[in-house]
Amino acid sequence: MTKRRLLAALPLFPLTLLLGASAPGTDASTASSPAAPTDAQALAQAVTALATDAGPAGARALVEKVEAEQRAQAASPDAGAAASIAQAPDSGTTPEAVVAGPGTDTRPVDARALAEALATKDEAALEPGMVPPMPVPSREKAPPFGKLQGLPRAQDLVARAKLEGNKLVVKGGKSAPDQVLTIDPGLQASLTKIMQNYQVPYGAAVVLEPSTGRVLAMAEHSEAKPELRGLPVRAVYPAASIFKIVTGSALLEAGVSPDTEACFHGGKRRLNERQLEDTERDGACYSLALAMGKSANVIFAKMTSKHLSADALKRMAARLRFNREIPFAQPLDVSLAYIPEDGFALANTGAGFGDVYLSPLHGALLASVAANDGRWVDPVLVEPEPFMPLPEPEPVLTPTAARELTRMLEETVTHGTARGVFRERGFQVKDAVGKTGTLADREPFRDYSWFVGFAPKDNPRIAVAALIVNDPKWRIRGSYLGREALRLALERIPAPVEVTAPAGAAGKH
Repeated sequence: MTKRRLLAALPLFPLTLLLGASAPGTDASTASSPAAPTDAQALAQAVTALATDAGPAGARALVEKVEAEQRAQAASPDAGAAASIAQAPDSGTTPEAVVAGPGTDTRPVDARALAEALATKDEAALEPGMVPPMPVPSREKAPPFGKLQGLPRAQDLVARAKLEGNKLVVKGGKSAPDQVLTIDPGLQASLTKIMQNYQVPYGAAVVLEPSTGRVLAMAEHSEAKPELRGLPVRAVYPAASIFKIVTGSALLEAGVSPDTEACFHGGKRRLNERQLEDTERDGACYSLALAMGKSANVIFAKMTSKHLSADALKRMAARLRFNREIPFAQPLDVSLAYIPEDGFALANTGAGFGDVYLSPLHGALLASVAANDGRWVDPVLVEPEPFMPLPEPEPVLTPTAARELTRMLEETVTHGTARGVFRERGFQVKDAVGKTGTLADREPFRDYSWFVGFAPKDNPRIAVAALIVNDPKWRIRGSYLGREALRLALERIPAPVEVTAPAGAAGKH
């Protein structure tokens, strides 16, 4: 068991972590201490012994822990005897190793302190999704979209499927049966045509039936790279304000009402620590529901800081399938979420500015949770055999929280960031709810524009996610594509007919 867990953890730690303790400069008194190994072999043995209950912990979270202890020791020098942190490099004790975080982010950390942090990592880290399964890229320093790889045709069922009647079918081999896809060919073609007509650089639209998870469309187009496939299942896009769905759910679970108000100033695009404090400069007040609709970053940052711990936000993200594999008929990237422990960094992440990545398919599934009264349903791409039982939905939110979340998402369409596009004459979608998200990379410039949502509000039939990655000059955004996905899907998939007994039959048996 120890070896297996250590092997899971080792890929997340640079080799310099294990070699740092062997650098020159360790004095005799340190060498005699079992807590401060003097060479790489001894350190490796210490990590092996201490990693038994650590699980595959992320290097960045451990570095933060060590740095916090270093700051605490600097503020209180007398606590040095009890603190498990590195002393200054010129003090003659264990030298520092440089830990390479995701991208180009590097921070110093003491190897002994890292081993002790591994040993004290609580058991919650072993729960699915509580710790990223791999290093999370830095959004500002190493955006993963720059390394986007297409899905190989052999793994792309939608690309391989042929139209037979009104179904898309993937032909099986000699010993494999044909696979009938859940995709609606007409809806798929219509959404693809929209993206082609508007020449979007990169775009994806996913349509689901929330109650069953059946995928009705996974459309995509790239004007920049026409040969590129797999955009709906790649998680290389910043989640941006779509992550407010996770934060909002955690706040509701923490007892915050959609009507709870907070006052603010600034914070529309960037946040700073001073904005987390209530001051006389706060000239506007929003409820949590209106803050969701208007995507008010500073309100979400303030409420995250006041009401949520890192553990609470991690748990909600994990329940909503971040940092976890989602079963699917073809490869689907894990949506990674790095949740910091630090106060402002945590608040910043709660507002949607963190290192969190999302696939469009996962985005539609997030909307489906609210549509399904708080239950998670795995996505389905291949029509199941009639005798195959479907997996039971998993409750991840209470029905009350799901209804309150739906009420908050409704504000986006009625009073918030998608109000204009959903009020366009002739293109309205009755009782739609959703969330927009926008974030940009600087060099090179990329504008990620999201919409996730569902309709109708009280009897959801369709959930969608739409993403467009735009250049500085753009033609449509995610909210337009998301609205069209809802509108066209509702037109093609009529509401179920309610069967009622004739009035004259009342009382007859």
